[in-house]
Amino acid sequence: MIASIALIVFGLTFVTAGIRAAIGPTLADRVVALDVGVVSIMSAVAVDAADTGSTRLVPVLAVMAIVGFTATVAASRFIEYEESAT
Repeated sequence: MIASIALIVFGLTFVTAGIRAAIGPTLADRVVALDVGVVSIMSAVAVDAADTGSTRLVPVLAVMAIVGFTATVAASRFIEYEESAT
């Protein structure tokens, strides 16, 4: 029951982050929204793994964390470079 509620909340978080990524006025807003989306997906996968007792999705979480972190760092460096160039 609690896992189902958590999955619904993470789904709503992902949808609202997607909306923010689509209409965000700046690139920084979009990067933060995409980061929130990745974290909400990771949280949903973790809740599902905990609910089912399966460990087969733990490597997926590790890969998503690495990709999400790398993408956020790359985007922030791009934003910093763009701001210093103008």
